[in-house]
Order: sequence, then C-alpha cells, then structure tokens
Amino acid sequence: MRRLMLLGVLFSGVVLTGCQTKRAVTRTPQYDRPLPPGQMALRKITDPSKYPNFTGGWRDLDTLKAAIRNSLNYLSKASSKQYYPYEEITHAQAVASLHAFLTLLDSGAKAEEINALIAADYDIYESVGCDDQGTVLFTGYYTPIFDGSYQQSAQFRYPLYKAPADLVKGSDGQTLGRRSADGKLTTYPARAEIEQSGMLKGQELVWLSDPFEAYIAHVQGSAKIRLPDGQIITVGYAANNGHDYVSVAAQLVADGKIASDHISLAAMIDYFKAHPDEVDAYVRANPRFVFFQSSEGTPRGSLNEPVIPWRTIATDKTIFPRGCLAFLSTTVPQIQGGQTSVRTFEGFALDQDTGGAIRAAGRCDIYMGEGDEAGQLAGQTYQEGRLYYIFAKPKVPAQEPLTRIDPGQSVEKLR
Repeated sequence: MRRLMLLGVLFSGVVLTGCQTKRAVTRTPQYDRPLPPGQMALRKITDPSKYPNFTGGWRDLDTLKAAIRNSLNYLSKASSKQYYPYEEITHAQAVASLHAFLTLLDSGAKAEEINALIAADYDIYESVGCDDQGTVLFTGYYTPIFDGSYQQSAQFRYPLYKAPADLVKGSDGQTLGRRSADGKLTTYPARAEIEQSGMLKGQELVWLSDPFEAYIAHVQGSAKIRLPDGQIITVGYAANNGHDYVSVAAQLVADGKIASDHISLAAMIDYFKAHPDEVDAYVRANPRFVFFQSSEGTPRGSLNEPVIPWRTIATDKTIFPRGCLAFLSTTVPQIQGGQTSVRTFEGFALDQDTGGAIRAAGRCDIYMGEGDEAGQLAGQTYQEGRLYYIFAKPKVPAQEPLTRIDPGQSVEKLR
C-alpha cells in the first residue's frame, strides 16, 4: 500500500456523468469496474498516428528528471524485479526506457520535435480505462498541514496512531489481519470499533485539534504537523487495518447534506465545522483506518521514493507497471486571483504510488503538493481523461555479418 492516500477518494461514489454507453444518461460512473478475466490494463497502440500529442508536456523538465531518477532508484532494488515482466515488458526494458528518456531530456530537443522523436524510438500503451475505450477518472491528493501536539490537551484531543504490534502485514505491505495471543490470525477491527473501544490507547503518535482534520490525514495517509513551538514534523503512512474504503462524501450527498454539484473538500470541512456532532457518525461509516509513523522531509509513495507534485501518480499496482513513465491528458482546476477555473493538463509523470480506493484501470490520482492551495486543487480534481505509458522500443540484437563462399573460394561479407 502506498504511504500517501488519495483525496479524490473522498468523492468516490458521488453520482456524476461518466463512462456512459448512451449520451445524456446520468448514472453512477463505473470508474472502478474490474478488468474482465484475462484482460490487461494496458493496450499497445499499434498506429503511431494515434499517439497523443506530447508537445504540451515538454516543460519543467528538471522535476521530470528528478522523478525518473527516483523510479530508477526503486528499480535498482532486487525486490522490484518480482513485479516484472509486465505483459511483454521486462524489468530490463523498464529500466532501459527510463535511461533512454533521461538521455532524450538531456538532448536539448525542442517541444516541436518531441512527437517525432517519441514515435521513432518508443512504444506507447494506453489504459483501457473503465469502459475499454480508454476513459480514466483523474483525481488529486496532497499533503495537508495541520496544527498538532505530541501531548494531549484540551485543544489537541484527536490522535493519529502508530501501527499496533498485533497487526500483521504481508511481504508486499498488505494487511493480513490481527494476531491474537493464541497465534490465530483474524480480521482487524473496523474504524468504529477501534475508536469506540480505546484499544489503541498508548499508541498515539500525535494529537490534532479537529476530528475531521484527523480523518483527512487518514484519507491522505500523510500530513505535516505544526507543533506549538512552530516546528513542523511529517507523519507518514505505516499501515492500514485491511478494510475497504467507503466514501464519506457520497453519504453526505445521499443524505442531502451537500448537493452533488457542490461537493468538495472545502464544503465538507465547512459542513463538519458547523455540525461537529456528526463527524463521528459519518467517518465511522468508513471502516478503513490508517496508522502512521514519523517521517523525514518529503512524503514518500508506495515505492518508498519521494513524491513530486504533478510528477507522481497513484494507480492500482496490481494491474499497472511500477515506477514506469506515463503521460496524462486531462483537465485540472487552477487558481488565479482567488478564482478557480479549469485548464487542460498534459504532462509526463511516474507511476510511483497507490491507494486503498484506487482500483481498476479507470482510476488515476495525481499528487499536487503540500498545503492549503494544493488541497484546494486536489479537492476539486474529478475529471475524465486518458492515461498512457511509454517504453523504449526493444533493441534488435546485433547479428553477425552474413557470408557466402564464391566459386573462387573468396569470402565476401554481405551487409
């Protein structure tokens, strides 16, 4: 599981128009539709004329280089090899593709040249999406900054907890359950039981001043905490209780608390500030519970590499290739002069993260940075688009020159 959880899942399940089979029909989108048995999440584009236009993504290349180096660091570890081959993509090809793209980035190529260069040397794959037509829902996540304290007080009453000793995880970090005193493995309790029973008393890592802020930290899986002395610390994802995520936003809409066309993180924060007595009932309807650990500096994704704003994406790591280069084509919100509008977004990113509610080929989450503005952007990102992956074409093994013997016994090398 990735260290950072997504903000977009706050809105997962809200009724919107998307992935429709008939025009002008509004229904619950099936962005989380599982792949049919035997189907892969990526489909190779065999006609280069159908490649996306990469020109708009050829910008801010230094952050892209840094993100690629982070992926190469992950792929240099022996443990990364267990996830390859992915379709026909070998581990060696995944590594070679990133090195080749770094060389391209350093070549001084201009934006107007990039489409031809990629078409000549790279294969492009597209996510089949939620509808087998390439439709992908893009959401956003970020690292919030909250006030908090290492000590409980009248102001700081809502804890984030460390992972308990009885929680058992598998080799890939997935939660297997709870180990009892007699050695038996059982399902770990859901959020409501954890919070109501007090079973984690003594496992508090840090205390926050607002119950819904504590819940946001759970959804994000990471937060920066401003202590009373002004010091800012980072807490990151350590584990979860193994339960599936249930959307609080969807329930607020279903109950008529917030209209579906007005749902946002800001709207939810405002609602719960006005109705603090309702926080527990809503958040405890989501059985998923996250445990935290102290972290240094920049938050890290599920590959244990630093996440970079707009360069790190989260996908379902059971069906997408870890650490590989992707290209996004969608729309995202932007804030100018205090006003929010929507802009086209096309950019290269690295698949370095995952999340409990990011499931299936129709979902992708974009990391948008730290703080309130990043949170505002992430909270309003809920747009369809296309998701592509880029791999260098395999090198054809060099062959020895052909030879033939002529009647005069001379040897002629054939090119």
